[in-house]
Amino acid sequence: MKYYLAVDIGASSGRHIVGWREGGQIRTEEVYRFPNGVTEQDGHLTWEIETLEKHVRAGIDEALRRYPGLVSLAIDTWAVDYVLMRGEATVLPCYAYRDRRTENAIPRVHERIPFSDLYRRTGIQFQPFNTIYQLYADKLAGRLEGVTDFLLIPEYLMYRLCGVKSHEYTNATTGGMVSAAAGEYDREIIRALDLPEHLFRPLQRPGTVIGRYRDVKVMLCATHDTGSAVDGIPMEGDELYLSSGTWSLLGVKTPRPLTDEASEAANYSNEGGVGYNRYQKNIMGMWLVNRLREELCPGKPWDEITAEAEEKHFDHLVDVNDPVFLAPESMKGAFDSKLPHPPKCTAGYFRCAYRSLAEGYRQTIAEIERNTGKEYRKLYIVGGGARNRYLNRLTEETTGKQVIALPIEATALGNISIQTEAEEA
Repeated sequence: MKYYLAVDIGASSGRHIVGWREGGQIRTEEVYRFPNGVTEQDGHLTWEIETLEKHVRAGIDEALRRYPGLVSLAIDTWAVDYVLMRGEATVLPCYAYRDRRTENAIPRVHERIPFSDLYRRTGIQFQPFNTIYQLYADKLAGRLEGVTDFLLIPEYLMYRLCGVKSHEYTNATTGGMVSAAAGEYDREIIRALDLPEHLFRPLQRPGTVIGRYRDVKVMLCATHDTGSAVDGIPMEGDELYLSSGTWSLLGVKTPRPLTDEASEAANYSNEGGVGYNRYQKNIMGMWLVNRLREELCPGKPWDEITAEAEEKHFDHLVDVNDPVFLAPESMKGAFDSKLPHPPKCTAGYFRCAYRSLAEGYRQTIAEIERNTGKEYRKLYIVGGGARNRYLNRLTEETTGKQVIALPIEATALGNISIQTEAEEA
C-alpha cells in the first residue's frame, strides 16, 4: 500500500490527512489538526508564519510515526498571501489578506493599468487583497528593496521543508498577474508596475516533485485549496460547484477563460485548474456566521443556532459581498448598518446571514448561466458549509437547483488524488 500526505491549511485551522487507494477509492485518515488565525501586529493583520511551519513539521512527524512509508506530501492553503525573502532570510511580518494596507495601492495600480485592461489580460475578479495590490503596497512602502523572492504561503512552507523555491500555477493565477492566454506571469503587467522581474519565476504544474523532506517527496498539488477542492469533487458531468468555507467559491469548469465584458461586469474570476479553467466568484461565505457567533453567542452549538434561525421571521436581506463585511470590528454592527432596522434577537442575525447567502448563490448562478450560455441542474457543495442542512435547504429552495451536499474533505481528496496520479503516471 502506498500512502500520501495532504497538508490542508485554511484561515481558521489546518489538518494533516493521510490517504491511500483501496478498492478503487481514496481512503483517508486525519492524523493531526491545529488552529490558525490572523493576529494584530502594529495595527496590521498578519499570519504567524513561524507557528504555521512548526505545526506543519509536527503534523508530518505524526504522519510518519503512523505511516513510516509515506511516498509524498503536498501542502495547500488559501490564496493570494505570500512571504517575501532576501536570499534565505524571511522578511516579516507576513501580512494577511484582510489587512487594509492595499487601500492606497489600488488606485495607483489602476493609474498604470486600468482594471479593464487587467481583467482582459488575466481574467481575475477585483478583490482589494489580490496579490498584485499587495505587492504594489510593498513597493510603495519600500519593502521590496533587496528582496530576491516572493513565495505564496504553501510554496513557502514547502521551501522550508525541502529548500526549493517554486511558483505553482493554480495558486499564482489567483493574484491577478498571470496571463489567462499564456498561463505564465504577464511580463507586461510586471513592467508596467515596475515590479522586480526576478521575483516572478516560471510556473510549475500540479504533480511536479520539487524536492524531498526526510526521504518523502515534496510535490506540488493544486496549492490553492479551492483548486484542490474542485479536483476532489466526485462530480457527474459539468455542473456547478460551491466550495463552502470561510469564503464561498461558486463556479463551473470551463475549457478556457472567459474574459469578456459581461464577465468583468459581474466580477468573475478565471483561475487555474488541473487541466481546466475555474470560472467562479468569491462570495463572503461562512465568515459572516462565524464572526456573528464569536460576537453574539461564543461556543453555542451550530445545530442550536440554525434551529433558532429557522424558527424566526426576520426576512430582510443584505448584500453579502458588500465590503463592509470583509473585516469589520463588529459583524453585528456591519449588519445593523445595512438593515432598515436590526433584528430583535440573536437568531434574527443568523437567519438574515443564511438567507442572504442563499440569495447571493441564486444571483451568482443566474450570472454564470447567462455568461456561459448553459443551464445547470445540480450544485455540488463541499467544505465545512456542506454540513449546514439549513443553508443547504435554503440554497436548494432559492436557486431551484438540486443540491448535492458532500460533507467530505474534498480539498484533501483533491490534494491526494493529484499526488497518486502523478506517482502512477
